[in-house]
Amino acid sequence: MGLRFSHIRPAGLLTIPVLVLALGGCTADRYLMVPKDNVDDVRTSVKAQRATLVTMEENATLRHEKLLSEEARNTESILQAIATQVEKPSCPPPEVKQECTTEKERGRADRRDGKVIVGQVERFYLAGPGLVYKARIDSGAETSSIYGRNIEQFERDGNNWVRFEVPVPGTEDDWVTMEKEISRTVKIIQASSDDSERRAVVKLQFAIGDHQQVAEFTLADRENLTYDVLVGRNILRDVMLIDVGQEYATELPSSYLDNGNSGDNE
Repeated sequence: MGLRFSHIRPAGLLTIPVLVLALGGCTADRYLMVPKDNVDDVRTSVKAQRATLVTMEENATLRHEKLLSEEARNTESILQAIATQVEKPSCPPPEVKQECTTEKERGRADRRDGKVIVGQVERFYLAGPGLVYKARIDSGAETSSIYGRNIEQFERDGNNWVRFEVPVPGTEDDWVTMEKEISRTVKIIQASSDDSERRAVVKLQFAIGDHQQVAEFTLADRENLTYDVLVGRNILRDVMLIDVGQEYATELPSSYLDNGNSGDNE
């Protein structure tokens, strides 16, 4: 049979509703009798527990804020490190508009299949001293040549160099000294005899029309020849076509002719 609490309470006790599990499958709501003098202890305990909960909550809030602050500092340090290592992109330079130039200012050279068309004689600009010669275009010569005198070979930084003089076009006694590293030497056999000589070959930068190039030239004594410069197959090959019916088929830029040594006074 089920257990029951009596509604009769002794003096000095309070009633507290509790749920009592019944034996034998029966349940009933009754009051648990608690001594009255224990109520204050219960209330004090509840207050203490509430104060403890408040303190724990405040501590948890402080720890959370501290973690957020540390995380923010770490993130800022990482961003600063990245900004230091990564180069800031730079803006591209402003586009410079190319000024229009006349054909005379930039020179002229007609082309066929990508090759410069030249006549039997062309104006030849020698870079460095800035001299303009009349050059003979000769497909029968293997290597180009230029008039050079007082040729002296010497050593510089362990390499073979040569010092020589080239004539100033339009003058009789003016010469310009040049120094170039020797590219190679060639053996020349004179047509009038069996004697041979070795001549130095140097690389020179030149221009014909608007075409600029660096090529090998033999330093030769061309005093008794009409032209101080001979353009041979080492330049013509894959670069120029000869129109034997023309002379001066190209035009040098006007700036090359401003020095007054155009070769026209020869």
